Amino acid sequence: MGFTGGLEKMLITAYDASTFTGASRKMTVTINPEKYSQTYEILYNNVQGQGANGGSPDFNRIPSDKLQFELIFDGTGVVPSTIPGVLPYTQDGIVTQIQTFKDLCFSYVGKIHSPRYLEVTWGTMVFRARLKTLTISYTLFKPDGTPLRARATILLIGYTDEKELAKQANKTSPDLTHLVTVKAGDTLPLLCYRIYGTSHTYLQVAAVNNLTDFRQLTVGSQLVFPPIKGVES
Repeated sequence: MGFTGGLEKMLITAYDASTFTGASRKMTVTINPEKYSQTYEILYNNVQGQGANGGSPDFNRIPSDKLQFELIFDGTGVVPSTIPGVLPYTQDGIVTQIQTFKDLCFSYVGKIHSPRYLEVTWGTMVFRARLKTLTISYTLFKPDGTPLRARATILLIGYTDEKELAKQANKTSPDLTHLVTVKAGDTLPLLCYRIYGTSHTYLQVAAVNNLTDFRQLTVGSQLVFPPIKGVES
């Protein structure tokens, strides 16, 4: 297939559901990013014997990928508002553009008790994620201080819901490793009971995840539940 000559714009779709289906809102970016970067990471436990000169990193887990890019918001009228998804020039400069973007990606949604789930598509890239940080730098203003241009640095953390993770990894038994996202009301003993059929393994799981206080779990954090000897499916 040859190049058609059309300019494809980055599309950001925000979903209420973690399955990335159903109700959604869409936003076509005004100006495509100049570049984007994806970060992949491997976490290790630093195992070092007493008196040893160096550590022996043991594999812990692979956290979610990260995607970072920069968007430009322009309210000078230079960018034609006839481009699909581009907001027309308004007297408030880029205030409306910024607020629309924040409502899409950043604002808390009461019915799902969090900001929305995001899907970024551009060319061959499809990245499903949650917003981690949004940094906006204002660079041009009207004489009265109204912002006319800004650069927004967006950092996204890749997201796959637990059902899909289990499907991909076929994690259906306590003798396999599980990755669980902590939800409101979860406790470590309760999560252990769901996975292992007993809550008595919570101290071992706390040690694996370097938890100093197993009673205080952070909602949205991910915990690793490794195979534990003596626990049968």
